[in-house]
Amino acid sequence: MSTEVALRLSGNFIGGEWLPAASGRTFEDRNPTDHDDLVGIFPESGREDVEVAVAAARGAYPGWRDTPAPRRAEILYAAGAILTRDKEELARLMTREMGKVLAEARGDVQEAIDMAFLAAGEGRRLFGFTTPSELPNKFAMCVRQPIGVCALVTPWNFPMAIPAWKSMAALIAGNTIVIKPATDTPASVVALGRVFEEAELPAGVFNVVIGSGSEVGDPLVTHNDVKVVSFTGSTDVGRRISSACAPTFKRLHLEMGGKNAILILEDADVDLAVEGAVWGAFGTTGQRCTASSRLLVHEDIVGEFTEKLVARARTLQVGNGLEPGVQVGPLVSERQRETVARYVEIGMREGATLLCGGEKLTEGELSRGWFFAPTVFGDATPEMRISREEIFGPVTTVIPIGSFEEGVKVANSVEYGLSGSVYTRDVERAFRAMRDFETGIFYVNSSTIGAEVHLPFGGIKNTGNGHREAGIAGIEVFTEWKSIYVDFSGRLQRAQIDTHESAD
Repeated sequence: MSTEVALRLSGNFIGGEWLPAASGRTFEDRNPTDHDDLVGIFPESGREDVEVAVAAARGAYPGWRDTPAPRRAEILYAAGAILTRDKEELARLMTREMGKVLAEARGDVQEAIDMAFLAAGEGRRLFGFTTPSELPNKFAMCVRQPIGVCALVTPWNFPMAIPAWKSMAALIAGNTIVIKPATDTPASVVALGRVFEEAELPAGVFNVVIGSGSEVGDPLVTHNDVKVVSFTGSTDVGRRISSACAPTFKRLHLEMGGKNAILILEDADVDLAVEGAVWGAFGTTGQRCTASSRLLVHEDIVGEFTEKLVARARTLQVGNGLEPGVQVGPLVSERQRETVARYVEIGMREGATLLCGGEKLTEGELSRGWFFAPTVFGDATPEMRISREEIFGPVTTVIPIGSFEEGVKVANSVEYGLSGSVYTRDVERAFRAMRDFETGIFYVNSSTIGAEVHLPFGGIKNTGNGHREAGIAGIEVFTEWKSIYVDFSGRLQRAQIDTHESAD
């Protein structure tokens, strides 16, 4: 597979065919590292394309539902093998399209590989359960069943991993899919469609429609034939999707924002905590919902920690993620860079101390992309906007705290609840932090990023609506439970009545 795959596969993937948008309109996808690098030209789709794609998914559903799950698993295993074979070229395409450094892009593709194999393994394990009946000669069991057509709306920051998390779980359960990728990163999902095509997934089971949220996303998530909606993105958009789905009671999974805290206590290994903070704050240029954007540091060590953190941040090499040694790539778009720049201005107006960074990088080759210097604020308070609102860029904030209890209180003071971390040598406080942090993911002596696909991924509060991705829990979104009773007594037996007849 060539890294020019996006140029060759620039249509929507509907019913097993690559098709232009009904409107004939297209848009350009350009490299955020170099505006002159055209990654691909993609269809600017609309409601008519959504209708055709949903019809294809609806038509393919009965056949895919009735395909034995072990056979569905064989196709997912084949997809995982193709992803493995093409990992390097897919990663290089992703770096061109999204900007993350090549090592991280490889990790993104590896997550898709891992999820393909994990989901495929469930093809022989989609466990229900049997249970004794309260009546004689009666058998009782529960089984999982697919739900129908699933609408997947995916973000740009993990352009292959997150689509794979969602689609592999939906497919192994027997559902069909229409996916709308982010318009900043359509090429990676187009490439995933090509993988499924080569793996001989039946036509119409996996469909891709590319376009904006208003023109594609809105008609897709509200379509009467869509039974499940899975969305990853901002809390504001998630709230709007929730309202749109409510009238028809669609199954809805939301994975939204984060404002994650690392609590660094006075007994922590400071050097280890600095490494974790740097990786958490500046990995993927801070464009992760799990990014370590709040560093709650005990006042006894805040000076030492901050000095070492700033020194490390200043050494980070910013540039083209395809180049050896580069540690921080560009922001995904000019729009995202402007958002980060506005938050830096807000932080300075609020009275936080700008310790390093805080500026667009426009010298030399960096002038051709959307680069921003790794940025650290010090002397921040929990009430500041930079301490409460998701920035989604290479910006982190040091907040001094006086005790473990204060740190936990500050960590829990924001509207989000995705990921958290504590650095300490005290096992008692480590376990208390595990219990007391209001998050769906937690780390001890590690950063807030780095989830593995066999564990559930997701958060609480304004981060999510109770569902999870990845692991076995990811299948819950895409299945319904059916309870089945088989009475072989040869007579009518009434539950709760015949078993508890009155002595009268």
